[in-house]
Amino acid sequence: MAGLAALGLFVAACSTGGTGSRDEGAARADATAAAAPTPPSTASGSGSAEAAERVDPIALLKGDPKIGARVKADLKPCVADAYPVDTSYGNLTNGTAPDVVVNVMTCGDAVGIGTYVYRKQPGGNATAGTATADGYENVFTAEDAAVYGTIDRGDLIVTKQVYAEDDPVAYPSGEDVITYRWSGNRFTQHDWVHNDYSRAVGEGDGAIEPSQPVPEPSAAG
Repeated sequence: MAGLAALGLFVAACSTGGTGSRDEGAARADATAAAAPTPPSTASGSGSAEAAERVDPIALLKGDPKIGARVKADLKPCVADAYPVDTSYGNLTNGTAPDVVVNVMTCGDAVGIGTYVYRKQPGGNATAGTATADGYENVFTAEDAAVYGTIDRGDLIVTKQVYAEDDPVAYPSGEDVITYRWSGNRFTQHDWVHNDYSRAVGEGDGAIEPSQPVPEPSAAG
């Protein structure tokens, strides 16, 4: 019995850690939280929504020497002072401020007639002859029928509807989707996709019901 007691004391002594203190499992959560340093707060980057400087898109368009005369002539309010213009902000050119994409449409059927990208110039120093309001410069122009530009994860996506000779406005034959990326000091085409639409869409007064199988007569008479 004395030998067994001595052996038990020897095993208990060996169970202590190398530091000489007894292992007691994981530390308590509150003790860990008190000991952990507080991570520094990060400030919003220049590309955040809060940092997006709002501009007057109508002033940009009217002061832009690159805008075609036909688009400027059609740039009129649809109702009161509401212009047919969509404006998007995002990072396309890695500039000092968010870039601005402006789409001009028709009032009646909202068909795009022009897409433009404006880049903030450092210190407002735009290239001679291309300066616009608030120091922005036009770095992309697409003036085609049924064109619309969007920002997708740093890329400029331009969609152009394709119409056959007898296509109604609401039902184009297809579309071209072109991806542009900023390279150096201009946009270059990165990708192109063409989609053909079904000619059955929009035909007739309603959806075509699937044909039902005709039941065969019973053999039992």
